[in-house]
Amino acid sequence: MVSSDAEVLFERTGSLGLIILNRPEALNALTLGMCHAIDGQLRIWRDDAAVKAVAVKGAGRAFCAGGDIRALYDLGLAKDAYPYNFYHDEYRLNALVKHFPKPYIALLNGIVMGGGVGVSVHGMHRIVSENLRFAMPETGIGLFPDVGGSYFLSRCPGELGLFLALTGTRISAADALYCGIATAYVPAARFDDLQAALANAPAIEDVIAEFAQTPADEPALAQHRTRIDRIFSHDSVEEIVEALLWEGDSWASQIRSIILSKSPVSSKVAFRQLREGAKLDFNACMQMEYRLANRFIEGRDFYEGVRATVIDKGDAPNWTPGTLAGVSTADVAAYFAPLGSRELILE
Repeated sequence: MVSSDAEVLFERTGSLGLIILNRPEALNALTLGMCHAIDGQLRIWRDDAAVKAVAVKGAGRAFCAGGDIRALYDLGLAKDAYPYNFYHDEYRLNALVKHFPKPYIALLNGIVMGGGVGVSVHGMHRIVSENLRFAMPETGIGLFPDVGGSYFLSRCPGELGLFLALTGTRISAADALYCGIATAYVPAARFDDLQAALANAPAIEDVIAEFAQTPADEPALAQHRTRIDRIFSHDSVEEIVEALLWEGDSWASQIRSIILSKSPVSSKVAFRQLREGAKLDFNACMQMEYRLANRFIEGRDFYEGVRATVIDKGDAPNWTPGTLAGVSTADVAAYFAPLGSRELILE
């Protein structure tokens, strides 16, 4: 059992470097300090010939529920530099994971959202258990699906990525495999055995293949895949919402209501973000997302979304503007404008 008070732990077993996110009481939400610690250790292991692979897991019942939203909220309202520094260094860490030259294995058990996605989904191997609850729920708190969402969501089959971005739908292991977000399924009861086998594995892929199984359930998204691809292929969020209205059934009505409950600014930014991301390489996606992060820090909806959902728990957010029609093309474009000397620089 993990017992150290450190927010993130590092172990070395055989040729495997192990990262343990260690804030179980906070569902392992990422802090700036954790980002710095992981970044530094990955660079050490990258250059250590004795380390053949790296694995990351979470302590307790979650892998990682996201970034430390309360800290971003409090310090953002105080006009502190912390939110800017957090996103800057978090995105640099995401890029380090994406370009890591050795096998990087994420052991995803429990909740995986936001910042937890950024330190897992960009790795070479994403192993999920039956306990997986994966989501990108950012538009519901006045943000956007970041940590590389513009890259990996836009590369999900068909329009599944845009569906996940606009609705924040939580998906299971079967759906994560269906979307290409996960690469293999292993029951949670076998995670420790898998980790032990990876520690001295001459071939990582062979070990994972030996443990991999097929989830017991079918992917729920497959049931609506044809409609998702058709409806979410429209040219704007407004057209998607209208198409859902014309579907005229309970599923479409529920999805429409979910989208309309999100921040209109966030939804329209996320739509353009994914369309742009499909045409960009990973680093360019992260640079675009840093521009967006800066604008959301300086805006209003993030603070209103966190107030309603985290501080006052369950209150209905009062978005500004309150409707999709109130967000102009120029408003959206302003979020994507270059930052000049503040642009994110990646190696």
